Amino acid sequence: MKLDVLQPEVIVDITGLRDVSMHRIDRSAGELRIGSLVSMAALHEDQSIGRDYPILIESLWQAASQQLRNMARLGGNVLQRTRCSYFRDPSFEQCNKRVPGSGCAALDGANRGHAILGTSEHCIALYAGDWAPALVALDARVEILGRTGLRTLDVADLHRLPGQTPHIETNLVPGELITAIIVPGGPRRRSLYRKIRDRQSYQFANASAAVALELEGDVVRDVRIGLGGVATIPWRARKAEKALLGARLNEASARAAADAEFRDARTRKQNLYKVPLGKATLVRSLLEAQAMEVA
Repeated sequence: MKLDVLQPEVIVDITGLRDVSMHRIDRSAGELRIGSLVSMAALHEDQSIGRDYPILIESLWQAASQQLRNMARLGGNVLQRTRCSYFRDPSFEQCNKRVPGSGCAALDGANRGHAILGTSEHCIALYAGDWAPALVALDARVEILGRTGLRTLDVADLHRLPGQTPHIETNLVPGELITAIIVPGGPRRRSLYRKIRDRQSYQFANASAAVALELEGDVVRDVRIGLGGVATIPWRARKAEKALLGARLNEASARAAADAEFRDARTRKQNLYKVPLGKATLVRSLLEAQAMEVA
C-alpha cells in the first residue's frame, strides 16, 4: 500500500479479535497448534519450541529484524506478497500479477532474484518468505474460517503456481481467514533451516532449504524438504524426497536427490547461478541434519 501497488477502499484490523485460540500456542501429543495472531517474536522466544522444532525457530530468526518479529503475526507471514521489483513498482506497466494480461517484464529484465522452479511464461516472481518453507517441511496445515465454517489446507497447497493466472496467488476464497497453523505429530528435533543470502544482515534468500529428517542408522526412514529463494511458491521438494526415502544418506545420495529436484529448473540469463546454489544448499542441509545430535 505504501508503494501504491494496492489501494484498498477498506482495511480491517483483525488483531483485536477475542478468539483466544488465535493468540496462543497449544501443544498436545498429536500436534502443535499455533494461533494465526501469535507474533513471530512470541514463538521465537518459546524455548520448548526451540528444543522440539528447531526448524521453526531458525526460519523465524533469519526471516526479519527484531522490530518486525515483534509486530508480525504468523498467519499473515505466510501470505506475504512477492518482492519482485516489477510488481512493487507501478511505473512498470508489464506485470501480470499486478495487471493481468499486461505481460511479465522480469522475463527479459532484471531477474537475478527471480524463481527457477514453478514458473510459467506469465510470471517468474519469487516467493521470498522463510517461515512457509519450514512449515512445508513439517507437513503443516492452515486452519481456515469462512462463511461455511472451518476447513484445513496443507501449507504446501495454500499457494497457487502462477500458470496463466499469476494474480490469483492462493487457494483461499473471499471471506476466509486463517485462524491457526497446525503442525501434526510430535517433536521434529532432527530438523533445520539453512538460508544463503548476499549478506548476513536482514536479507531475502538466494536459496534456502528446510529439512525434517528421520533416520535408522544412516538409512532415511522419512524426509520432508521445503525450499525457498528458488520458487514461485513455498516449494515442497518431492522429487528429492522420493530419491532419498529408503536410501543411505551420504554426500552422493544427497547430490543425486538435489539433481533430481532441480532437473526441471527453468532459468533466465541472470539467475542461472540459482541451480548450483540451490543444489549445494540442499546437500549441505541434508548432511547437517544427519549430523545433528538428538535426544
